[in-house]
Amino acid sequence: MCQTKLHEFLQGLPKCEHHLHLEGCMTPQLIFQLAERNGVKLPDPETNPAYESIETLTRRYGHFTSLDDFLSFYFQGMSVLLHESDFTDLAFAYFKKAHEDGVHHAEVFFDPQVHQQRGIAYETIVSGFVAGCKKAEQELGLSTRLIMCFVRHLPVDSAQKLYEEALAYNHFENGTLHGLGWSSSEVGPPKDMYREQYASASAKGIPLTAHAGEEGDPTYISTALELGAQRIDHGIRLVEDPELMERIVHEEILLTVCPLSNVRLRCVSALDEVPIRKFLDAGVKFSINSDDPAYFGGYILDNYCAVQEAFQLSFREWRAIAENSVSGSWVSEERKKELLGRIDEHVRKYEVEA
Repeated sequence: MCQTKLHEFLQGLPKCEHHLHLEGCMTPQLIFQLAERNGVKLPDPETNPAYESIETLTRRYGHFTSLDDFLSFYFQGMSVLLHESDFTDLAFAYFKKAHEDGVHHAEVFFDPQVHQQRGIAYETIVSGFVAGCKKAEQELGLSTRLIMCFVRHLPVDSAQKLYEEALAYNHFENGTLHGLGWSSSEVGPPKDMYREQYASASAKGIPLTAHAGEEGDPTYISTALELGAQRIDHGIRLVEDPELMERIVHEEILLTVCPLSNVRLRCVSALDEVPIRKFLDAGVKFSINSDDPAYFGGYILDNYCAVQEAFQLSFREWRAIAENSVSGSWVSEERKKELLGRIDEHVRKYEVEA
């Protein structure tokens, strides 16, 4: 339960979300619902007690020991997604919650390789998620962007095949897909494993982002930048390299920070260890996001409130965070101007009342 006095202000503050995995919105309720709908057998509770019920699975989500421990449940949760309508329902469930939390623009990730491994066709995955995005735009007034991610625990040739398929459909050119990223296991696979794919995408003008500096040291961030990443997802270990942090500030690279995720995955022991204050003081631009909210116990407003409780930010600082999240979005200048106007109107209202 949010304890901050700024809860009403934070709820109404117009938000952009840049770090949200649609598959990370698979709540235990939705997993059990789709499993029943699609006849998918979940793990045997005798060998994996977490799957005994919605309640036991929810409790287990509160005790991840590492990124890889979380990922084992994350990929299992995806197994119930079989049909285009499943992907649409999943996406729209997120967008409804995001809208309630004050999100006006959402740039969302999805992981086709994992579904393709299960025999789900690329077009089924993309069409389902695109339908969810369009429904959110039409019914909720959100603007959306769909970002395809490579997953680092699978071989590079799997990513290359996916990339070629997306190009064959002209999905980057026709606006179906709006960017390319990478996610999954950070430490272990080569830092630059997608060098060839990122070079090709960069040459085609495809916006690039990359998960880096969550568990991995700052060299994971610098490698991602070398390969052409224009945003860094997570990036909290940037504070360990002052010179790299100066570069991030100078080049106005946006970090998509996920505070509750960092705590749940034990990247930090407490939320006040997330370098929010250090980033603000240094001039690092960042947005606040929910990552995989069904697994990490909080959607975007929960993250905003948790940050406020830990750092007691001012209206001015929240304005800067909101405005930087707009400036770092992959959306038209016209839409940015509209969103900035909404932020200004909202903050002015509360500054006057204060």
